[in-house]
Amino acid sequence: MDSNYQQATQFLSGIDSDWQSLITKVGPCQLTARPEREPYEALVRAVAYQQLSTLAGDAILKKLLARFSGLPQPEQLLDAEFDDLRAVGFSGMKIKTLKGIAEGALSQVIPSREVADTMSNEALIERLVTLKGIGQWTVEMMLIFTLQRMDILPANDLGILQGYKRLKKLDTAPKPKFMAEIATVWQPYRTIASWYLWRVPK
Repeated sequence: MDSNYQQATQFLSGIDSDWQSLITKVGPCQLTARPEREPYEALVRAVAYQQLSTLAGDAILKKLLARFSGLPQPEQLLDAEFDDLRAVGFSGMKIKTLKGIAEGALSQVIPSREVADTMSNEALIERLVTLKGIGQWTVEMMLIFTLQRMDILPANDLGILQGYKRLKKLDTAPKPKFMAEIATVWQPYRTIASWYLWRVPK
């Protein structure tokens, strides 16, 4: 296990008996990131999964990659016909989002990986949510799975809210704002805490 993950799990286990029990049940953190990806690619991929199951997202992504013989470059996405992207499985709204991402890459609103690595989480979120159809959750997924930031909590994520509800045996899941407050005690390992909350047994 990655030594950072090991440090994080030891820290989280020490919070209380619920966390200790969860980490013992789930085992070592197996979070898998794809650090070789550029932010542009991470955002295009994330759009395929917005509001869909992993299975449905995988199917759309597979068709997109087949249609363009790999991930389309920004220019290819901008030039792509609406009907071609519809045939891949994207909704009209997601096609607008993809076109916006392509424009953002060409205008350098979406930074290169090299530049993104020098920017804070807050600065990246603030900059990228200006793109049409890109909300904070999508940027947070990029921060976790591409930029490997260790202290991200997607407080609006349904899986995290429900995971915490089950972890603490609550009648109702906390509201996102309260979830963010609760999570301050998990700093600086909120990413690892999120990974475990996604895996709380049902």
